[in-house]
Amino acid sequence: MKLSLMSSSLAAFALAAASLPAQAGFYTYLGDTTGAPTFNRPDIPYDDYPFPEAPSELSAQATNVAYHAFSFTVGTAGGYTFLTQAETPDYDTFVILYEGSFNPASPMANAVMANDDAIYYNTSGLIYALVVGQSYTYVVTGFDNAQAGAFSTTISGPGVITAAAAVPEPASYGLMALGLVGIAACARRRSSPRA
Repeated sequence: MKLSLMSSSLAAFALAAASLPAQAGFYTYLGDTTGAPTFNRPDIPYDDYPFPEAPSELSAQATNVAYHAFSFTVGTAGGYTFLTQAETPDYDTFVILYEGSFNPASPMANAVMANDDAIYYNTSGLIYALVVGQSYTYVVTGFDNAQAGAFSTTISGPGVITAAAAVPEPASYGLMALGLVGIAACARRRSSPRA
């Protein structure tokens, strides 16, 4: 039965990809959750695991699981397909789409769709209608706390997918400020008259 559900999922993804317009946008990125921050990921009912749906509760088996968040916008409204493939052997992926902001301390807020096994245990994905002017965050994580690894994600749809600019961590701001102070000191030393 699980094999027929996976075959149905594969057929749905193939049909969705084939029905994309000729000017479709594609965006592929690589990531790795090894050593990444952790959170208690949202979950979907076990009975419906091959099919993407809105998360209904927090996971009991992924209470401290590593994640990777990718924020983006789209240039054209319509249905977009997300497909994540594990690159690390035996990495059981799980994905969540957030509409608007993503806060790992409040993982159910803004979660609109999630999926565990799109084709096989190491592949997750979903199809969702996105709108122009809305920010989204696609989170790749693992099925349980022991799951982490490298992955590739492809997003495809009717328009251009634009990655959001990365926001530096607070420690990065400190390093940038220290660097600016160093540059200013060097510039001041060069412009000082020599005696």
